[in-house]
Amino acid sequence: MNSHEKRQFEALFSPRTIALIGASADQKKHTSRPQRTLRKHGYEGTIIPINPNRDEVGGDRAYPSLLDVPVAVDHAFIMVPRAAVPEAIEQCARKQVPIATIFTDGFAETGDEGRRIQDEMLRTARAGGVRLLGPNCSGIYSSKPSCALSINAAVEKLDIVAGSLAIISQSGSMTGGLMSRGLGRGVGFSKIVSIGNECDLSVGEIAEWLVDDPETGAILLFLETFRMAPKLAKAARRAVEKGKPIIAYKLGRSDVGRDLAASHTGAMAGGDEVANAFFQANGILRVDCLETLFELPAMLKGQRPSSTHRVAVMTTTGGGAATVVDRLGTLGVDVVAPPESIVHDLAEKNITIPRGRLTDLTLAGTKTEVYSAVAGALLASDHCDMLVAIAGSSAQFQPEITVGPLVEADKHGKPLAVFIAPHAKDGLDQLADAGIAGFRTPETCADAVNAWANWKPPILRPEPDEALLEPVKKVIAALGGRKPNEADAGEIFKSIGISTAASRTLTAAGDAADLRFPVVAKILSADVPHKTDAGGVVLNIGNAEELTQAIQTISERVGKKHPQAKIEGFLVQQMERGALAEVILGVRQDPEVGPVVVLGVGGILAEIYKDAAIRLAPATLEEAHEMIAEVRGLATIRGYRGLPEGDCDALAEAIVQISQLAGLDTVADAEINPLFVKAKGEGVVAVDGLVLLKN
Repeated sequence: MNSHEKRQFEALFSPRTIALIGASADQKKHTSRPQRTLRKHGYEGTIIPINPNRDEVGGDRAYPSLLDVPVAVDHAFIMVPRAAVPEAIEQCARKQVPIATIFTDGFAETGDEGRRIQDEMLRTARAGGVRLLGPNCSGIYSSKPSCALSINAAVEKLDIVAGSLAIISQSGSMTGGLMSRGLGRGVGFSKIVSIGNECDLSVGEIAEWLVDDPETGAILLFLETFRMAPKLAKAARRAVEKGKPIIAYKLGRSDVGRDLAASHTGAMAGGDEVANAFFQANGILRVDCLETLFELPAMLKGQRPSSTHRVAVMTTTGGGAATVVDRLGTLGVDVVAPPESIVHDLAEKNITIPRGRLTDLTLAGTKTEVYSAVAGALLASDHCDMLVAIAGSSAQFQPEITVGPLVEADKHGKPLAVFIAPHAKDGLDQLADAGIAGFRTPETCADAVNAWANWKPPILRPEPDEALLEPVKKVIAALGGRKPNEADAGEIFKSIGISTAASRTLTAAGDAADLRFPVVAKILSADVPHKTDAGGVVLNIGNAEELTQAIQTISERVGKKHPQAKIEGFLVQQMERGALAEVILGVRQDPEVGPVVVLGVGGILAEIYKDAAIRLAPATLEEAHEMIAEVRGLATIRGYRGLPEGDCDALAEAIVQISQLAGLDTVADAEINPLFVKAKGEGVVAVDGLVLLKN
């Protein structure tokens, strides 16, 4: 961080003078808590209560307003009612306070009026050089030097241990919950931040500061949504460079309350799938269990994201191992069997191990020399990238048999995860003292391994291809401000290099010009995005007479379903043959993380199956091939069981091409559904499409 950012960082976490605006002398009120909490945790700076009705609060000299304070103030903590907050911010600006934390709620989270007031406060703060934390946040905690500037009751009551973990939480109330859970797991904290509404200081900006904090070794995020996602992406990439993992627990596994675009890809790219794409693209680990936040960092110490994630599993308890391995299987983690060379080498030492993917030593393995030899062999072998060791009752009553060998083993730079099936405090304590990740439940063990298995180096995002996009800009400009219909969408797709089915536009009943029958007729209207649902499509039209009848039928159906729609004509399209698969391919502007590209099984059931792969856009060619491999329904064109292969190379090129539309600030959503994938070497062809422009 530069010198200006360093001053802000110090004012946030290690201020020499703190003003408590709205501090109360009534110990029953929560506005009295920050003063007590600061003192309890050993804050050595100056505390200045701001209270117009008292000369003294809690033993500290009080002042009627911030402007009456005779010394410089580094950090103002604002606890006054909402109506008084703008004046407090104005005083901070006049006093040149570097950081102001706003506990008060009732701003953007409440609606338009609250957002208007919040925006005005931010303008005042920026004009005066004040950075804002919050509003609607509970404050911060720093261990070295001690600064527990928080209104959270848990921060006041808990005995907080200093350590290397930092927390940034979008939920103020959860900061105490996260802290208490972490302390219960025996970890300590460097910094804790309740971020609130993020009107100014964001998760990403503070995370980037923490990357440069020598007291912080890993950064834990509790997220409800994404705000200012590019800043978080920047911080995450720097964190990978510095060897400090960022681990996220994010709410929003469902799409409830999420606004979707008019396209099918909008419905398929739900919040959870998009979040996964964002995390993976930027080197952030995602966990599903809250407890994993505190258990995973030890497993990642000294680790960097990699391209291979092969897992070896050894155990002395078959049932205990099954609780972990079964879940790893459902998560798609690559559990690998030991090579024949290991089986042979151990056999020469009179140690027999199975050749399957679970190295079950059974009761015979509950000997120090056996457990040590097997663990050492697996850790030394290049057939795996990490070891999961699962121990039974021996770890509870004789930890020297299973825990001891793991503590002493040469890890060969590999991560090691240990799950002890029974409750075994001594064994877990020994692992913790040795810096080894010990897990109390199979769920968190599998969760941690899965997070690691999806941890890849950040992707260097391609720049927009201006030469590719220039023809698209011309097509959009020629629309003259009207919404693009399907014919216009086809021109856009052709302009970026994606083949489209031969077609003609008719304004009324007529012949199909030089198109070969059979043809398909479709309504041409930007007001009817889902033509099939509206009865606006007729297939397999065999001659000109049938075409005339089809156009009349379409007009009647659409007229009933969409009486207000502006009908621009009819698109007559030569029916394509020889497709081995139909896919849906689209790019859309996600409201939280920005543009994403989506590939899935096409047709009218695309939304139902949601068998899709998602990446941030623009996508690389390597990502495009990964997407094709991820979609289960496309196994049929990947050579499954000897079936004819589809043109996956052409499909990958189309993914890259359509993803480039993300470089246009005019396009909100673009979709091809279906895109026909033909036999290998024969290409792909767009049969139907939709483009939505930003308002």
